[in-house]
Amino acid sequence: MEHKKSRLSTLQTDVRVGMFLAKRELKRASRYTTGLIIFVMLLTFLNLVVVGGILIGLIEGSIDADRKYSSGDITISPYLNKSYIEHTPEVIATAKTIPGFHAIAVRYTGSARVESNYRSTVKAGTLRDGAGASLLGIDPSVESNFSGIEQFIVEGSFIGPTDTDSVVVGKNLLYKYVPIEAPGFQTLKDVAIGSKIKVTVGGETSKEYYVKGVISSKVDIFDSSVVMVASEARALVGRRDFNANQVAIQLNEGTDPKVAKAMLLDAGVGEYARVQTNEEAMPKFLKDIQATFAILGNAISSIGLVVAAITIFIVIFVNAITRRRFIGILKGIGISPRAIAVSYIIQSIFYALAGSAIGIAVVFGLLKPYFAANPIDFPFSDGILVATVSGTALRTAILLIATIVAGYIPARIVIKQNTLNAILGR
Repeated sequence: MEHKKSRLSTLQTDVRVGMFLAKRELKRASRYTTGLIIFVMLLTFLNLVVVGGILIGLIEGSIDADRKYSSGDITISPYLNKSYIEHTPEVIATAKTIPGFHAIAVRYTGSARVESNYRSTVKAGTLRDGAGASLLGIDPSVESNFSGIEQFIVEGSFIGPTDTDSVVVGKNLLYKYVPIEAPGFQTLKDVAIGSKIKVTVGGETSKEYYVKGVISSKVDIFDSSVVMVASEARALVGRRDFNANQVAIQLNEGTDPKVAKAMLLDAGVGEYARVQTNEEAMPKFLKDIQATFAILGNAISSIGLVVAAITIFIVIFVNAITRRRFIGILKGIGISPRAIAVSYIIQSIFYALAGSAIGIAVVFGLLKPYFAANPIDFPFSDGILVATVSGTALRTAILLIATIVAGYIPARIVIKQNTLNAILGR
């Protein structure tokens, strides 16, 4: 027991002496050198947090847009052996009664072919100017309250409840916005606001419509569809009832989607259709991309971590080498090697904590709010910066550990040298 107390007392003494030496060394160090090292640690911290955060945010922006404008917090869809949601009016009425209900969108969908030069004569073996598209029937006023998609109209204007002869075309169907020519992929080339297009469903039912607007939302359900009023969509697909293909529900902020889902199931909605939260309904490929980008972010960040560790190693090693004689004198007057090593470890910790503290302030005080207000305009999503408190704390700990190791190794190498040789500079 006495032996353990003695060892603990010696360790405490070494730590106190190490702290004194480190404080003295940091005060005497050049401000420019200290500032440069802290700047390197800051860049390393930002590389650890921001690079991965933006890569994940690229997909997160797409997922968030899908939740906000397309699928909502709760998605009600047909069972796999059904083509529509049975008893849709009753399902809608039930959805509006659940606590936390905010808005609802009812959509009618189908597959169609869209043609723009259907009145012109083409040579035998030549395809008409057309494209495969999704058919999307909506109630314009209800959809506007749910998703506000009219804000994404880039040409013309949005359809109204009485626009039974007009449609809005998604940008992915137009060569002007997607100038790609590839086997099996067609787009409409000669379409402008006011042009007439023919929409054909099932190879039989077709009707001509005026193009009233073009939509670019980075949400596939709109950008790859011909959007029309619900009555027209039902007529084209031959549906005489009001059974829809999708019902999306938005909840008030703070409402738990899992609780809302449970209430809908308790109310019997599960007998007619599949009820899923946004997370459950997320396509697997999006989850896979999200995981892949997280791995890429960590891989890229690890390079910066190695660079920071090497930087600290070089700084501490050069510092210790140039002060070999001083270290030898300290050992000669009775300062333990462990206390000297502790002093260099504390210096490393200071650099890491200073860089991380500034980095945390920059990320949460500047970068994250900025990207939330000004998302990065990626081709298929509005990217944001994803940075959580727990994730940032983990990366800070990793940086701190790497820095401690990088500071201890060179100090240990120099301290192990013979004391007399160090004093005499041999």
